[in-house]
Amino acid sequence: MNERFSAIPGSERSAAPRALYVGPVDGSTPIEATVMLRRRAEVPRDLIVGTETISQAELAERYGADPADANLVRDVLGRQGLRVTDVDLASRRAKVTGTADEMAAVFGTQLSRVSSPDPTGGAPIEHRHREGPLRVPEELDGVVVAVLGLDDRPQARPRLRRARARGRQISYKPNQLSKVYRFPPGTDGSGQTLAIIELGGGADPAELETYFTSLGVPTPRVTMVSVGTGRNVPGADPDGADGEVLLDIQVAGALAPGAHQQVYFAHNDDQGFVDAVSAAVHATPTPAALSISWGAPEIFWTDQARAVFDEALADAAALGVTVCVAAGDDGSDDGVGDGLAHTDFPASSPHALACGGTRLDADPDTGAVSSERVWGGDGDGATGGGVSEAFSLPAWQTTVGVPHNGGAPGRGVPDVSGVADPATGYEVLVDGQRLVIGGTSAVAPLWAALTCRLVEALGHPLGMLQPLLYANATPGHTPRGFRDITVGTNGDFRAAPGWDACTGLGVPDGTELLASLREAVPG
Repeated sequence: MNERFSAIPGSERSAAPRALYVGPVDGSTPIEATVMLRRRAEVPRDLIVGTETISQAELAERYGADPADANLVRDVLGRQGLRVTDVDLASRRAKVTGTADEMAAVFGTQLSRVSSPDPTGGAPIEHRHREGPLRVPEELDGVVVAVLGLDDRPQARPRLRRARARGRQISYKPNQLSKVYRFPPGTDGSGQTLAIIELGGGADPAELETYFTSLGVPTPRVTMVSVGTGRNVPGADPDGADGEVLLDIQVAGALAPGAHQQVYFAHNDDQGFVDAVSAAVHATPTPAALSISWGAPEIFWTDQARAVFDEALADAAALGVTVCVAAGDDGSDDGVGDGLAHTDFPASSPHALACGGTRLDADPDTGAVSSERVWGGDGDGATGGGVSEAFSLPAWQTTVGVPHNGGAPGRGVPDVSGVADPATGYEVLVDGQRLVIGGTSAVAPLWAALTCRLVEALGHPLGMLQPLLYANATPGHTPRGFRDITVGTNGDFRAAPGWDACTGLGVPDGTELLASLREAVPG
């Protein structure tokens, strides 16, 4: 049988940076891939950016995968010797298994084993590796829009920084920031679900109890959820992924102790990341907010992975989920080191609320702010921010003066900010150690906690917040609900009145933001 094949657009993959060849992949090795199917129809823009939401059943019926497409994939790949073991029509994901040899033959690639640096600072990681494009049998051309997981290189790194002993100036218990940023009084996130994505590490429930008791804050309900091979594995390394996991849970729990946290653990590759986000977005009950503190420069993603990830965030917007994402900790070049400006993904998705970072000097007890400026300029990290090369300028950002990046106008990053400088960082408990940690990793759960409290007060989900936040923003003018940050730089970009590519619209005034949202979206 002479099967004909078609290339999958956007599936081209470059060599993994600093990877060392180990050897060939054993052809009998079992592999599970995620095959992404096309939508029945595109989610309408009005549904994504509006204040109306739809149910999970409606999303699946209108904009999920067609059962006929799933059956076709099952039939065609089955003839090639692969097995479709599970299909989720709402998130358009099909799980496909086969041996390494079978997978390589069907999808038209070569798999090898290489060793790459661990993005959390641990020992090098050995993983499968491929280069070039993928293909599918011609019958599936246009039906299959992505194949993830054949190459399981580490995709993302946590966006956190530990404070240096000499550089540390002041630190904050996370709940003290509710005064600094004037979170709405009389709220604690009760009745809301706050989802968190983790790509490694873990948290010990006993340690969480100890931490929240030390703050005098009720210990929130925290549920650990395994996605694929991901597991909650605490205690392995306080300098590694555990620091990210505990920072996220502790910041979110200190600022919204009434919210139920669902923490999703997945393998750190593009397949695991997309699977975790899809699982969180389509969970029951639908979360009010999703916090993501992992990312990578846009150029380190394949077009197919970036596209289906962004589509998962569009699903989130339609369902009423506000997705808060760390903007990065390596300044305007995002750590690429090629002398050019880069933005971090998934923060650069127009469906994400991109969270940048500041340096804060405030009274921890009263919340009185002496000064707040852009995090950057001292050689110990800097907030991410800039102009996307992958996503065009969204309509709600056209009035704020996003700079051009040399070509067509791109999506500006970040949207909002909060304290991130480790020298003015967050007091956390990690694997028995009292640490001060910063990074935009802390700002994503801060904004997710604030979102839960806003949703609690308003009585309805907010979904994609950006159109509401930018509604009255113009060059040089910050809208109600924000305190503008006008001093500092992250490298190529400098703070100025109004929106800028360092701190976005500014830091929150939660009480004023609630009042503004009440006027914009009456209950």
